[in-house]
Amino acid sequence: MKGAVAASRVFHRMSRASASPAIAILIPCYNEEAAIANVVDQFQLYLPDAHIYVFDNNSSDQTAARAAEAGAIVIHEPRQGKGYVVQSMFRKIDADIYIMVDGDGTYPAEVVDELVGPIRRGEADMVIGSRLHQMATSEFRLLNRLGNRLFRLLLNSVFRVRLTDLLSGYRAFNRRLVRGLPLSGGGFQTETEMTIKALERGYTIVETPVNLIRRAPGSHSKIRIGYDGVVILSTIFALFRDYRPLTFFGGLGLILLALGCVPGARVLTDYLETGLVPRLPSAILAVGLVLSGLIFGLVGLILHTISRRFQEFDHQFASFAEELNRSRQPEMAPASERGPGFDNLYPTK
Repeated sequence: MKGAVAASRVFHRMSRASASPAIAILIPCYNEEAAIANVVDQFQLYLPDAHIYVFDNNSSDQTAARAAEAGAIVIHEPRQGKGYVVQSMFRKIDADIYIMVDGDGTYPAEVVDELVGPIRRGEADMVIGSRLHQMATSEFRLLNRLGNRLFRLLLNSVFRVRLTDLLSGYRAFNRRLVRGLPLSGGGFQTETEMTIKALERGYTIVETPVNLIRRAPGSHSKIRIGYDGVVILSTIFALFRDYRPLTFFGGLGLILLALGCVPGARVLTDYLETGLVPRLPSAILAVGLVLSGLIFGLVGLILHTISRRFQEFDHQFASFAEELNRSRQPEMAPASERGPGFDNLYPTK
């Protein structure tokens, strides 16, 4: 009798283990020899059942060796740039819950449960560890803080959201978002791109406060403030153009129409008074600006219609994929049983 009870308890423990979601911790790294081992150790402490992957992006120091010694699975990504690393991580790693964290040791592992919690409960598709949340106490350099505020203001005003940290490198995702989010940027604009594309595709994003930690001695930031700031800014405007074409081109059209009215008003006044057009260059300029404004507005309207159709197609395709996944679910092993292998996306035989 006691043996049967013990066997039953073992069975229940195994059932719970197999039902628990597989968690992958994804760490993009470039020359983080000073901090990477401690980062791996900390996440092993707070998430002992998770698989930890360090994606080494052509480091010239001992980053890969230190990560492997600490117990992480090291994968090399030859394309230089954080965006390419993130694309590779999302494509190669198979899990139920993904946690992305920088390898510089500035994000605390002890709050990882606060990021994972909303994903586990089905309350969010992406959770951002916000360094600028009102409940967070993070130290920023002045230029970094100003840049973050500028990008946040643009994002919130253009896309009508209320996020506090657009550039955080500490995030959690569910499988549905990782498999359904197309990324193309190769640099530090990848956080901006994934945030905007997730918003436009209807994924739920929540934030949780995170206190930024001081860098380890010997570690330094890889962000080039001027260059990367321009790249991030151009990414915001490019995605604004792609996802809100009517607002983007319509706004430009209205500006051109307003500018055309300035010389046009003088020309029209002279014509009404004298019946002549003495300012011919002003008349040509006015007509050119007005016509350009009308063309921009028409382009925005056409692109808006096309964009709406593609959004409907994307929604239908996503619904079809979910239905197909549900119909195949009995044939598929849970991710916790599939192990840390790559691209294991098909039914088990």
